[in-house]
Amino acid sequence: MPRAGLDKDTRDVAAMFDAVADRYDLTNDVLSMFQDRSWRRATLDALGVGRGDRVLDLAAGTGTSAVPLADRGVRVVACDLSLGMLQVGHRKRPDIAFVAGDAGRLPFADESFDAVTISFGLRNVPDVDGALEEMLRVTRPGGRVVICEFSRPTNKAFRAVYDQYLSKALPRIAGVVAKESDAYTYLADTIAAWPEQRELGVKMRAAGWASVAYRNLSGGIVALHRGFRPSPEGV
Repeated sequence: MPRAGLDKDTRDVAAMFDAVADRYDLTNDVLSMFQDRSWRRATLDALGVGRGDRVLDLAAGTGTSAVPLADRGVRVVACDLSLGMLQVGHRKRPDIAFVAGDAGRLPFADESFDAVTISFGLRNVPDVDGALEEMLRVTRPGGRVVICEFSRPTNKAFRAVYDQYLSKALPRIAGVVAKESDAYTYLADTIAAWPEQRELGVKMRAAGWASVAYRNLSGGIVALHRGFRPSPEGV
């Protein structure tokens, strides 16, 4: 399987994730030293949704983020480009709606959801601006978006160590755990090329999101971004 490039051709990205689907969750736990679990809990809390709310979970993968939402009684739709990831998720939780879809052309009607979330997937989208606009389109007025994504550590010394981990250690560890190093070399490249926290906030506001804010997790390795779709009454 060829490694996806930073042009992020959707066919290559989908094929890459198909190839790592069976061991994806385990590999994420190992590579993040189990920090990914706390990042996902923070995302869930930031969504602020409850029983009966309708939520779109984009780049849902195997349903790691969708499962705790469903367990809270949320009507969650798990959407991903990779059929392999969706199949693994459906085997685990057949009660959750797993839907194949492209974040740049979402197969949902306008104002369909109370909230939209995407974790560690926005940087894999070829047209980030278009995806942010699509998320706005399918969110009801007054609804929110929560984006959990890798970002820039705020401490320079820590950032230097982290960059070395991304470029050298991460692909080697992934080669052992996932039996696939190329996919994680690509992922490390996308993290390094991703804009820092404030730049993503600018993109969100340009797409139409209001009251945009972020907070750093784990020293800025990850940033949690939130915004609201304006309503006639105001956000």
